[in-house]
Amino acid sequence: MKRNLRILSSEEHVDDGSPAVLQLPNDADPLAIEVNLQDIERIDLNFPKFTDGRAYSQAFLLRRRLGFTGDLRATGDVLVDQLVQMERTGFSSAVLREGVDASDAQRQFDRYASFYQGDAVKTAPHFATDEA
Repeated sequence: MKRNLRILSSEEHVDDGSPAVLQLPNDADPLAIEVNLQDIERIDLNFPKFTDGRAYSQAFLLRRRLGFTGDLRATGDVLVDQLVQMERTGFSSAVLREGVDASDAQRQFDRYASFYQGDAVKTAPHFATDEA
């Protein structure tokens, strides 16, 4: 199964203040955003600590309800064991904490290669796809 989540090191994550990048606070309601999402290339969603999962809900809403097609980036306290769920809820990139080995992420993806249910990106269940 091809993975769509791009893994970035903290050095690769650049915030140049571009107006095409939206920093969405963890407590913001994506449905109340007063900006044209067509003008936004990337939205950074923050995990202030690994136990705070509000960014998962934000990502799902942005992808499924609001139709955002740009880069949804997970930042903050991103753990390797959360990457599979991040991809399933709509994230397209994730910034690993300093010192985390990206090869650990690939092992996690290899461990969970496919799913029966649909998700934010592939909405059809497995039995309704060509892969079944």
